[in-house]
Amino acid sequence: MPTDRVDSYFVCGTPRTGSSLLLGLLESTGLAGRPQAYFRSPDEPLWADRWQLPRGADGGFDYADFVRAALATGRTGNGVFGAKLMWGTLEEVVAKLAAVHPDLDGDDVALLNRAFGRTGFVFLRRDDVLAQAVSRLRAEQTGTWFVGGSGEISGDVGNGRTPRFDANGIRHYIEEIREHNAAWEAWFASWGIRPHVVRYEDLAEDMAATTRGVLDFLGLDVPEGGCAVIARHHRQADELNRQWIARYRAAVTDA
Repeated sequence: MPTDRVDSYFVCGTPRTGSSLLLGLLESTGLAGRPQAYFRSPDEPLWADRWQLPRGADGGFDYADFVRAALATGRTGNGVFGAKLMWGTLEEVVAKLAAVHPDLDGDDVALLNRAFGRTGFVFLRRDDVLAQAVSRLRAEQTGTWFVGGSGEISGDVGNGRTPRFDANGIRHYIEEIREHNAAWEAWFASWGIRPHVVRYEDLAEDMAATTRGVLDFLGLDVPEGGCAVIARHHRQADELNRQWIARYRAAVTDA
């Protein structure tokens, strides 16, 4: 547990681990910033437009301006900033920060601390990788990544497509999830980081306790009498998910 309060934190993980749910819960406390996937590259131009950042002749924007706008949006009154990073996004953010702070090129943690202040890391993962892969396949097919929300820039509209079972697609996502979890663990170890680990299963069972555990890790003082912890996203898994999980298990057993 950090001895002092963080200035910023990142919820790190892989898709379909309940990251949107956790971010919404953390925001609802009013203590942990307004965390979003600010740095997902396809969404950065959308955020830049929302923040009315100046554009160059090529349509690009200054990354230092982008980070400042993200901090201004993502901080709560106590000065704490939160955001989400999937594996792959981290490398992009570090590379862009290195262009802003070339004196720290090659030092990932120093770059993040320079840009965001004293930074903590929450590692969100899911024990049931098959269920996660099935959820990922449906989201990729339908374009619906969450229901409800707390101001996300994209991911809730959908494309109207009907999801279809795809054993190869599920297998692909199982392998990718495992690879990306291992990559996160290797990155944390290489920089001497001890993240606060949150299991999706624990989050689903007791959202309030899991959220309070994150606040405690971040060193945030909870007012006497506690704080509100309100879910702003709705569960998406349904009978179709369960059918696909059973179908995939049967297909693997028969193979």
